[in-house]
Amino acid sequence: MTFRSVLVVDDEPSMRHLLSVILTDHGREARAVASAGDALRELELREYDLVLTDVRMPGMDGLALLREIQRREPELTVIVMSAYGAHDAALEAMKAGAYDFLSKPFKPDEVLLVLRKAEERERLARENRRLRTELAAEYRPEAIVGASEAMQGVLRQVAKVAPQKTTVLLEGESGTGKELVARALHERSPRAALPFVAVNCGAIPGELLESELFGHVKGAFTDASRNKKGLAAEADGGTLFLDEIGELPLHLQVKLLRFLQEEEVRPVGDTRARKVDVRVVAATARELARAVADGRFREDLYWRLNVVGVRLPPLRERPEDVPALAAHFLARYGRLRPELAGMSFSPEAEEALRAHRWPGNVRELEHVVERAVVLAEGAVIGEEDLPDAVRGGAARAAPPVALPDDSLSVKRAIRAVEEQLIRAALERTGGNRTRAAELLELSYRALLYKIRDYGLG
Repeated sequence: MTFRSVLVVDDEPSMRHLLSVILTDHGREARAVASAGDALRELELREYDLVLTDVRMPGMDGLALLREIQRREPELTVIVMSAYGAHDAALEAMKAGAYDFLSKPFKPDEVLLVLRKAEERERLARENRRLRTELAAEYRPEAIVGASEAMQGVLRQVAKVAPQKTTVLLEGESGTGKELVARALHERSPRAALPFVAVNCGAIPGELLESELFGHVKGAFTDASRNKKGLAAEADGGTLFLDEIGELPLHLQVKLLRFLQEEEVRPVGDTRARKVDVRVVAATARELARAVADGRFREDLYWRLNVVGVRLPPLRERPEDVPALAAHFLARYGRLRPELAGMSFSPEAEEALRAHRWPGNVRELEHVVERAVVLAEGAVIGEEDLPDAVRGGAARAAPPVALPDDSLSVKRAIRAVEEQLIRAALERTGGNRTRAAELLELSYRALLYKIRDYGLG
């Protein structure tokens, strides 16, 4: 980003000449005027990228000019100049919205440095706006792929609930797109410009989770060397997404319930609480109602979270969405192979994708398409480019269970089944434990424990 056209405003002819020379010598187009009135008339005639104005001028001064520019063109960058002794006026201008100020007298390099800083800031601001626009488009409910009646029902719920502060509980198997829906709820809400903070309650050790969620004060525990702002406070004004809420330890369920009821956070070790305005969206791959019946999840917290419940259907229940989802991911990951423009699936590959049961749901389909794009030797993805589990048009059966020593012990058989399923999941995901945990419908922490227990790590 380069400011090509610069409007210089200064009542001193020598200063106007000096700045015009500096700017034109370094590839900028400079126009210099002697008063704020002339500057406003010039801004009506043409567009400028930046205004460089003196603070003290006869008539309308630089501060009044700045305010008028902000009223007319709030996105226009303004840098003010001040002579020795006028720093208070320059600081007042910056408080009013000027980007920076130059102290007179200055060297040419100082002018160029301030301009480059302003250009970099504008580049970052434009990139941020572009990314936010893309993000908002990606998480619009209508942008979530799914023409099946089951998914259309989900999207109708999202559109109705998104504008409200209502707490939402998303239930569905791993890989069904719960975080995608949570982000859609945020992006379609009045909170879209404020933070979306995601917390995986199953990935953070229980002894650290309270501090992560609610923060702590210095000295609260051995390693608390400084105050820490919790994620709930980070989400103030926005949305807090609590993924894998079913993994939350019971003692923290009590504190989360208090947070939801009182809308305030109390850092670990602090005696004071502070109010926060947070919309909570929770998600779980577990059946929370059963966890409540088993005494593993508080009933009062369950109903506090489940104000509006949304069930995301597994992909096997909506096979009609598979072709559209595969095409969507192919368009996304096809950019990795620009030399193979217009990539597509062969009829055999399409049939294999439709016939697969997709135990890992949409996430598994995404990974399969990404892998196929990387491995494909041509623009047409064939069945041979698909993983063994998908190839042949049917899901690979679970590995046969070999009972230990022909024993009929249920406990030993369960251990044997668990070990073989974990081995199969790690093999299918290339050793990626996060993906394996998703396929196995285990928390990441539980999978690590079982890997150690079975000596698989």
